[in-house]
Amino acid sequence: MGFPNRLQPFALLVMRLVLGAIMIAHGYHKVFGGFHSHYEFVGSLGIPAWMAYLSTGTEFFGGIGILLGLFTRFFSLAFMIEMAVAIWKVHFKNGLTGQGGYEFPLALAAIAFALMCFGGGPWGATFGGRAGGARKTKNG
Repeated sequence: MGFPNRLQPFALLVMRLVLGAIMIAHGYHKVFGGFHSHYEFVGSLGIPAWMAYLSTGTEFFGGIGILLGLFTRFFSLAFMIEMAVAIWKVHFKNGLTGQGGYEFPLALAAIAFALMCFGGGPWGATFGGRAGGARKTKNG
């Protein structure tokens, strides 16, 4: 196994920590004081306003879960869905790199996709089995 391959668990940890921190930061102000305006904003997008509860919970509590390595694949899927909706309903009209463009939510969705596919890696809280959904192979 070459040196870059030995860094894969560390790369998964870095992606998990970055995605978790960003999502917590985005959800924090909604949970602690700004939920009402978020609720109204979601309703103004033509989405049922009650879905603001889902997006807030996904961002804040899902971010905590990702940070800890807890249910990484589940929360990563939820983040991918949320970022897809954000791109579709809010950012797409601004282009990829325009003011308010979709490059940042697209990058977050790509990180979430990688974590959903590969799991969170060996360093994190898990329930039974091997961390990150890794499987023991014949050679390792």
